[in-house]
Amino acid sequence: MDYSEALHRVLSLADYERMAGRAAPAQKVDLSRMEELVRRMGHPERCAPVVHIAGTKGKGSVAAMVTSVLTAAGYRAGLFTSPHLHIMRERVRIGRELVSEREFAELVESLWPVLEALGPVGSTSRPTTFELLTAMAFTHFQRRAVDVQVLEVGLGGRLDSTNVARGDVCVITSLSLDHTEVLGDSLEEIAAEKAGIVKAGSVVVSAPQDEVAAAVIQETCHRLGATLHVAGRDATWQRGLSSLEGQTLRVRTSRAAYDFWMPLLGGHQLENAAIAVLALEALEQRGFAIGPKEVAQGMALVEWPARLEVVGRRPLVVVDGAHNAYSMGRLVQSVREYFTYRRVITVFGCSANKDLEGMATELASLGGRMVVTGSRHPRATPTERLAAAFQRLGVAVQEVEEVMQAVQVARALASPDDLVLATGSLFVAAEAIQSLRGIAGERYPEMEPPRAGTPAHGV
Repeated sequence: MDYSEALHRVLSLADYERMAGRAAPAQKVDLSRMEELVRRMGHPERCAPVVHIAGTKGKGSVAAMVTSVLTAAGYRAGLFTSPHLHIMRERVRIGRELVSEREFAELVESLWPVLEALGPVGSTSRPTTFELLTAMAFTHFQRRAVDVQVLEVGLGGRLDSTNVARGDVCVITSLSLDHTEVLGDSLEEIAAEKAGIVKAGSVVVSAPQDEVAAAVIQETCHRLGATLHVAGRDATWQRGLSSLEGQTLRVRTSRAAYDFWMPLLGGHQLENAAIAVLALEALEQRGFAIGPKEVAQGMALVEWPARLEVVGRRPLVVVDGAHNAYSMGRLVQSVREYFTYRRVITVFGCSANKDLEGMATELASLGGRMVVTGSRHPRATPTERLAAAFQRLGVAVQEVEEVMQAVQVARALASPDDLVLATGSLFVAAEAIQSLRGIAGERYPEMEPPRAGTPAHGV
């Protein structure tokens, strides 16, 4: 089996990241399928200690920070994240090394008989794309004898396929309303789902939360005998100097003061860095040799693209994967705090199940021009609907069908002193980066909406 065939097999399964608008089997939302899969595999998820990270925003950034510091400290750290920006193999890596095409194909080939034994095609007993990828990550980490596994939750927490692993350090990043059709339409319900990753006797690290969410997390920790550390209380941070390349900061805990530079911009990344430091201190308590020196070395090398990332100059081009009203508000705040510009031209596309009105309201406060567009992702909002949302707010809008052309239009509208901002989803962000840097992302034609004679779509 080669990589192409392996990728085709992975994508032939039910993929709930991409299925909106397409025929799909009813989704079975519990852990029984995943639990049976790892049981038949011999429980590879038990191969090493686990840092398990849930949250609405920031969980990928925290995962990348923790992994980068562990790698700098000399540990073999397995990292599983989702979704990917350009290629599927980004989701499974050890340190900075992506799973190779050969390894990816070997993993699919070895796990496929186990998967087929669980149920026929189309049945609810057959694992999904995400469940197979999770199992592949566990197996890869086991084969490569990692020292620690860093797992980013895909959706929610309690019923996410990563939750078959026992988190030794459980992290809950910033919570806000998102995926309400699955997780519930209140912050209390969402917090309960995210706190579902907390295991008895584990160490829990939480971002500063709304009072309701904080109460849910605290009660969960008390009930399970887990130790809770909260960023903002147990770790404080102070912003230093910043440039287009990154920023300096100091994080202080009861154990140490950490001074470092990181190539990530935005006030939210200061909070994420403090969360990462608390998680790393929890690992230190378990015997990992991690101190201020290793934190500084690892943070300086962290890579997590499409998060307030500068990808062009004159005009300044910034790409960010914000995709709900809360994260869009924080993005707008960071744009104002970190950049100098004359006017903003925004390239925007979002998913059909997102809070379009809320995001539009936040972005409208930046003024300037709006170019609405569509990525190749099938979970899409028609551009006419995007345009109408901004027109109701009095924002000048132009519709452009594809992201590459939308970025070109925005740059043509901009003067050298303007700022072009591409945002609304990670998929729009990814295609913007691909167009500006000449990166060839993987294409999944069977999952892309038809283009000819149909409205443009955006995710």
